[in-house]
Amino acid sequence: MFKFLKEVVAGSGSGLKDFPYTIGEPYASSWGSWTHHRGTSKDDGSPVSIFSLSGSNPQDRHMVAGRNGVKRLRTVRHPNILSFLRSTEAEVADGPAMKHIIYIVTEPVMPLSEKLKELNLGGAQRDEYFAWGLHQISKAVSFLNNDCKLVHGNVCLASVVVTQTLDWKLHAFDVLSEFDANNEASGSPMLQFEWLVGTQYKPMELSKSDWASIRKSPPWAIDSWGLGCLIYELFSGAKLARTEDLRNTASIPKSLLPDYQRLLHSTPSRRLNPSKLIDNSEFFQNKLVETIQFMEILNLKDTFEKDSFFRKLPNIAEQLPREIVLKKLLPVLASSLEFGSAAAPALTVLLKMGSWLPADQFSIKVLPTIVKLFASNDRAIRACLLHHIDQFGESMSAQTVDEQVFPHVATGFSDTDGTIRELTLKSMLVLAPKLSQRTISGSLLKYLSKLQVDEEPGIRTNTTILLGNIASYMNDGTRKRVLINAFTVRALRDTFPPARAAGIMALSVTSSYYEVTEIATRILPNIVVLTFDPDSDVRTKAFQATDQFLQIAKQHHEKLTTGDNRVAESSGVKLKPGNAGLLGWAMSSVTQKGKPSDHAPISTANASNSQASTTSTAAPDTQASTPAYAPSTSSSLDQAAPASARSSVDGWGELEDGNIHEENSSDKDGWDDVDPFEDKPSPSLLSNIQAAQKRPVVQPKQAVANSSKSNPLKAPKSEDDPLWGPIAAAPPKSAVKSADIKPSTSHNDDDDLWGSIAAPPPKSSGKPMKPAAANSDDLWGAIAAPPPATKARPLASSGRGRGTKPAQPKLGAQRIGRTSSTGM
Repeated sequence: MFKFLKEVVAGSGSGLKDFPYTIGEPYASSWGSWTHHRGTSKDDGSPVSIFSLSGSNPQDRHMVAGRNGVKRLRTVRHPNILSFLRSTEAEVADGPAMKHIIYIVTEPVMPLSEKLKELNLGGAQRDEYFAWGLHQISKAVSFLNNDCKLVHGNVCLASVVVTQTLDWKLHAFDVLSEFDANNEASGSPMLQFEWLVGTQYKPMELSKSDWASIRKSPPWAIDSWGLGCLIYELFSGAKLARTEDLRNTASIPKSLLPDYQRLLHSTPSRRLNPSKLIDNSEFFQNKLVETIQFMEILNLKDTFEKDSFFRKLPNIAEQLPREIVLKKLLPVLASSLEFGSAAAPALTVLLKMGSWLPADQFSIKVLPTIVKLFASNDRAIRACLLHHIDQFGESMSAQTVDEQVFPHVATGFSDTDGTIRELTLKSMLVLAPKLSQRTISGSLLKYLSKLQVDEEPGIRTNTTILLGNIASYMNDGTRKRVLINAFTVRALRDTFPPARAAGIMALSVTSSYYEVTEIATRILPNIVVLTFDPDSDVRTKAFQATDQFLQIAKQHHEKLTTGDNRVAESSGVKLKPGNAGLLGWAMSSVTQKGKPSDHAPISTANASNSQASTTSTAAPDTQASTPAYAPSTSSSLDQAAPASARSSVDGWGELEDGNIHEENSSDKDGWDDVDPFEDKPSPSLLSNIQAAQKRPVVQPKQAVANSSKSNPLKAPKSEDDPLWGPIAAAPPKSAVKSADIKPSTSHNDDDDLWGSIAAPPPKSSGKPMKPAAANSDDLWGAIAAPPPATKARPLASSGRGRGTKPAQPKLGAQRIGRTSSTGM
């Protein structure tokens, strides 16, 4: 007697004390005296099916037959036979008496009759599904009869159950017995529990208990008859009531009718073998059966067959019943991809099928497979995942993206294939909102800093676009370190015109993140230069951006004038409506595939249609003719950079405006390698300018027209402070040249604009002196000549004569006038 556990528990029998499963509601129908319950595991909550059989006496013949069924189900294993998990037997108090119950725990299934009502299929779709189910049951019966020499004895609609993936499985093994063909003359019953079989399901020889004839018949004779009964019940939609009803063939498909009649042949030896039923009938040759069969032996197919199959599968799936596709084909396809037997085209089909699922079911049935595929080394699968990431990216949780997906996706940033780098870059539009600040600042921005000097011009352009789109996901400190340097130092000086245009538009769309001082000292000087860009589209966008930032500065000025100091502390103003289109342009640009025409400059009318493709290997002709841009700000402007920009972990914050490298350089061109901003204790830029404006400026006297001599400029008083201080700049030429002075063809001191303030010629060296670094408030004191002992007189008109006394030295930049013995 088969028994795992026997114990007495009080109650109604809803569950056993140590039974690791919870018994739920029963189904309306089941085979024989068994009751089919829904159930769940107490460990993980997974669903199961629980069959129970009760009796007042443990030696009751139903209980004995039930134990036979438990033993057979546990020992017989086949893909089309119900999977056994556990069994137990217990005594339960039923009032004053005791009731004995046998429990069998199996995989979750439901009766076939109830599943057919739920599916409610009709027409060709119903016949295709019936063909697949009969195909599976025929294989199970063939396995029992031909391979195991066993007789099931009661194949019918009630003995078939359906799994969650809509597979049909055979169970009800209470009557199952060995086929005893050795003792043909014996009249003893071969099927010990044949009394459990209904009379309408018994063939003629079994109804007469002709055991001698049964032993002479082939092993499949009784079960072939049962298959005929199953076919009748399927297509008639009613339970078989009498054996004579099997003659009614009106509901049987014509393609199946010949085999149906052979299964129910009156002579046992002439009945059709279940193994030949599948091969002989054209009824089983349909799209559903062929598709599932191909996927089950996918490992045996070559690459050409797989590619051809998966190219056709999307169209086939549209024609099949939707529930069968989602519950049967989808799990098989996901399993094939997960274990490597399916090719990359199968991923496209998986995502299409997954789009038919509700969001919660998609997260359960499809997402786990997709997350595992990100770890694949197959470039085709990785490219397909990145290309379709917008279809499933929103369904992934932030933790899954940050911990499981991004580490694998990030390997594509350094891939040797430009297409993989491009797709990886595009995928960040979907993944960046789910990344943590630590991942963005410590990992993502480092990859983007290298991509901004990528050899592919389109990748450089798309990197700038991506930065503009993900700026809102960075924290304030990261934005201050990264955005201005990335857009001005890198993008605006790129040799690829669309990259420069992208930098301008990125600055415009992120203008709310910049302080007014940064706009005035770091952004506007770089944008104004591009108003003379060779590319017309870049010029147009430069003028638009200049107007926008000037408007921001103007509004700031107006607010300060009216006394609203709060605006001075703000970082910017709202964007003009005309700049709200960058996000759309960037989205369409980053999600487009490269085209040969995409290397044209960005169109001002619709920039989203002209993004450069990163798969190209050559820049347009304008790239070679575009000059490299020199730094547009002085060192004093660099000192005005915010303190937060002086240290960085991502590479952008370590750039200076003057440190720009060639775009097609090696990995050393990343932002991590350039010099950081220097900490200088100099005063702020604005205070220096205001101080310089308050100091008096000595203007030179205008010379008399047609005069051969020019009056020397008066020297400032010795007690005066330096005119320019620490921010002295070279004076413009127009400031010292009179409009009335005519240029002379001869090179003499009369025409030398710097002669009146020139220092005496050096005695030893004939080379001009180099200015020394300033060590005091007077930048030029270190090289100033001592004042002469006598009063200085103007130089002779000829400009020659060694006895001429030098003029009193002047402050500021000086040109040294000297004569030579040759008179030159």
